[in-house]
Amino acid sequence: MAMALRCFRHLPSLLYRSSFAVIRGLPQAPAGCPALLLAGCRQCVRGMMLTRQLATKKAKGKGQSQARVNISAALVEDIINLEETNEEMQAVVEALKEDFSRNFSVRTSPGALDHITVVTKDGKFPLNQLGQISQKSPQLLVVNMASFPESTAAATKAIRESGMNLNPEVDGTIIRVPIPKVTREHRESLAKLAKQSTNKSKESLRKVRSKSISQVKKFKNKVSEDTIWLLEKQIQQMAEDTAAEMDKLLAAKTKELLG
Repeated sequence: MAMALRCFRHLPSLLYRSSFAVIRGLPQAPAGCPALLLAGCRQCVRGMMLTRQLATKKAKGKGQSQARVNISAALVEDIINLEETNEEMQAVVEALKEDFSRNFSVRTSPGALDHITVVTKDGKFPLNQLGQISQKSPQLLVVNMASFPESTAAATKAIRESGMNLNPEVDGTIIRVPIPKVTREHRESLAKLAKQSTNKSKESLRKVRSKSISQVKKFKNKVSEDTIWLLEKQIQQMAEDTAAEMDKLLAAKTKELLG
């Protein structure tokens, strides 16, 4: 890895910040470079698996083609773990999927109440850990709080404030939850909340991106400027791809909610 990084320090003119990588006429490989087995430092470039593919869309207002970067994670692992960055970004997506599934549905079932958080004097617990949830009819859910009767009031409050447009009724340790008719207004409200949830997820995504770029910048005095720039571009590209995935999820959920 160290030898590969030394190679980059000798390639200040290897890549111009345009839509093409200049590969011909590269300087000779420095002493100790593994690329000596081939011609010049081309192997260092290929080893990085750097590709700048022209995008189909042109840059806004400039009429220039955008370029994509694809760097081998193995060859930059001493700088940053790109696989870990990708996993963190995908974790944000999975959390958004779970949120959509749990909280934004027009079809209410016993499972819809499972993860409502109930605040008690002993801490915070999912509703399904405190009460037994069942569906008595398509229009009625019942929560039996016999195992934790002291938490009945807290559970009722959590259901009412869940944002699911529910108005629970208490009878001893039994909480009855009538399922309201799904109105157009309620559907539109859910769609609006789904968009807000997506925006919050994008904020989490930006934090992952910023953390990763900060990690890369720690090596600005150890590797070439081009290497830093390419890694920053790779991370930004990963974040943009993940945000686009979130937008697709939101579009599908909005279509489902609005019918």
